[in-house]
Amino acid sequence: MLAQNESQRLEESKQSSEVLYQELQDDIRFLGRLLGFSIKESEGESLFGQIEHLRRTAVTIRRAAVNQGEGAVDVDEAMRLLIDEIDQKSDQELKLLSRAFSYFMHLANIAEDRLQRRLDHLDHQFETPNMHGLSGTIERLNKAGVSSQSIYGYLDEVNIVPVLTAHPTEVQRKSILDRHQVISDSLREYHLVNDHRQKSAIAERILGQVQLLWYTRMLRFDTLSVEDEIDNALNFYESTFLHVIPQLYAKMYKYLSKDVEVDPKKISNFLTMGSWIGGDRDGNPFVNAGTLKTAISRQAVTIFNHYLREVHALGTELSLSDAFAPASDELRKLAERSHDRSKHREDEPYRRAMIGVYARLAATAKSLTDDAVDLPQAEFGRVYEDAEAFLADLNVVASSLDKYHAARVIDLRLQNLIYAVNIFGFHLATIDLRQSSDVNERVLEEVFLRAGSQFKGQKLIYSQLTEEDKIELLLKELAEIRPLVAPWQQYSEETERELAILKTAAAVRQQYGHRAITQSIVSHTETLSDMLELLLLQQETGLITIECDENGDVMPFNADDGLIVVPLFETIPDLEAGAEIMDQWLSIPWVKQRIMSSQGGLQEVMLGYSDSNKDGGYLTSNWSLYETELALVEVFKKHGVAMRLFHGRGGSVGRGGGPTYDAILAQPAGTVQGKIRITEQGEVIQFKYKTPQTGLWNLEQIVTATLEASLLEQSSAQSDEEACALDAKACGDFGYHAVMQSMSTRSEQAYRDLVYGTEGFANYFVESTTVRHIAELNIGSRPASRKAGQRIEDLRA
Repeated sequence: MLAQNESQRLEESKQSSEVLYQELQDDIRFLGRLLGFSIKESEGESLFGQIEHLRRTAVTIRRAAVNQGEGAVDVDEAMRLLIDEIDQKSDQELKLLSRAFSYFMHLANIAEDRLQRRLDHLDHQFETPNMHGLSGTIERLNKAGVSSQSIYGYLDEVNIVPVLTAHPTEVQRKSILDRHQVISDSLREYHLVNDHRQKSAIAERILGQVQLLWYTRMLRFDTLSVEDEIDNALNFYESTFLHVIPQLYAKMYKYLSKDVEVDPKKISNFLTMGSWIGGDRDGNPFVNAGTLKTAISRQAVTIFNHYLREVHALGTELSLSDAFAPASDELRKLAERSHDRSKHREDEPYRRAMIGVYARLAATAKSLTDDAVDLPQAEFGRVYEDAEAFLADLNVVASSLDKYHAARVIDLRLQNLIYAVNIFGFHLATIDLRQSSDVNERVLEEVFLRAGSQFKGQKLIYSQLTEEDKIELLLKELAEIRPLVAPWQQYSEETERELAILKTAAAVRQQYGHRAITQSIVSHTETLSDMLELLLLQQETGLITIECDENGDVMPFNADDGLIVVPLFETIPDLEAGAEIMDQWLSIPWVKQRIMSSQGGLQEVMLGYSDSNKDGGYLTSNWSLYETELALVEVFKKHGVAMRLFHGRGGSVGRGGGPTYDAILAQPAGTVQGKIRITEQGEVIQFKYKTPQTGLWNLEQIVTATLEASLLEQSSAQSDEEACALDAKACGDFGYHAVMQSMSTRSEQAYRDLVYGTEGFANYFVESTTVRHIAELNIGSRPASRKAGQRIEDLRA
């Protein structure tokens, strides 16, 4: 019977899929007709006739080629004639023809996106529970012996952070993307209505949007600024993240509450957001202290505007009267502190409480955003000390509603606001700092020179020291209380810029809370000194504070003091050296003490997918990453420190891209443990998070994959393959580990012989690909190469 039901379900799913694919063809034809009509109206019948002729000819050639030349068409001759015909067109005609076919592909992609969403919905419909969703994951974990109570407790250890970056891989302008979204929404609406007049009206609306698209410039005239990139990223918070991340929290706790008594005040921040935009200086001279201030300020404006809208709405909605709904003493005190004396609200303590909360929130927003928040006729109260104080007031309201049997009212709006404050605080997203190790080295060299420092009786020229001497010097300086950087000293522009952004980071943490900036990444980490250099720079700029008591003894480290120094291992040699460098790092008592006292026992390591691929080729890159992760697990176990891996993945396969769910589950044993950070770059952000629906689904998959990779691994015995990966001798010469190692070695040699060992390859690459044209598309603020020239090594990922 079960087999029969399964067979019937599969057949129904297949038939539904076939219907959807037919609808895809219909949608493409429908949108194509609207584009054609728009072109005829705007450019005339002549151009439309040329487009149609080229399209039909290309279709005929394609069909003949698929049928392997059967019929009367000579494919090669027909293709030659078509190319000759195109060659005869004027530049203006070619420009219009290119626009026409480009915009046709835009519209076809919109139709395909709609198909993909409907196929996903179909999968959900025929799989109960959804295999990759929260319900399916919790059920699968339960079946594997992991109870819902264990999952609920484990959420305290889970730390998932998608990190938005400004990698310039999104070619399309926001104006184009906005038109796409309106057309997509209208197309969905078109299929939902059955009334002929309504369909005609929607079709007219789509036609208007298509015409707008035709008249809209595809490419930017000017390069994006860092400020533009900040604003572009914030659009995704307003459209997606601010709404769907609290929904995801609600969904998680709803599923768990079926088997577990969930404490509404115990919220684990298992998913938060990160950003590189405004703090990533590696190879981008336009990122500085000013852009960091701009980034955190505009993030604060975004989150305060959201909070103010929600609190204002709650003040309208919570119309509960004393006559019918009692209130707790704490709620009444909160209402009294609001100073709202309106006779119309004297029996509505919840409304009066929210008026007081709004006044305090408005004052806080005014203080932290320099009046940039929209505050129409707001009355100001006392400034909140931090987001936790704001959260405490919201919890007073929620507790009172819950106590007096109005819990359903909490779920209408208040609960998601409480989740939001836990997730976003007053900073919205944690901004990472990033700089290349060679820049840090140059800055320190100048600082030492300007301070007249000596080492072993000689004038100190830092770059000329051996690695051993650098480590000795840096550890000595880290133990010193006196500063190296003098406020009256004039430094070079580069040094001043680097010191300024670190000092600004310290001020930002003081103003917005330590969660605003928690880590600083060292690109091109090759040695232990690369990490120690950043520690010393933090100490010299106020990010790390070393204080003495009245007896002159150094006081213990403060909690949350300083930024986590995150090494980024990018090239194949750096990946191979990564575990040894981390072993050295964690073996330094002063460093280990800092990690345990100020970082909650957590150390992050970042792995580069793009540069390792560029350095050693696809196979060697992936195998080196796999080997490095396993080696790091052993190092961190040895030192008793929690490890969080930060995966620097791009959108394409060559840059570590692919389905996030599968990528997380493919991580080596012991490398996830509930903690993961992942970059979301360029066009991937648009693809995953352009709508609340796709955003929620993609974030849910990150969470479920992390839970499965962590908890299913703990509940099952180690597989033979995993044992083999950890101990190559267990597998012998023919085990998969040995075979992969051999394949990787040969692959890397062949790749490097071609790319780096073939004379003239770099010139060939530049001349035969679109890399120079891509660099001219004005799609990002940073240069396409780290340095001037055509070296493959300097090309940006």
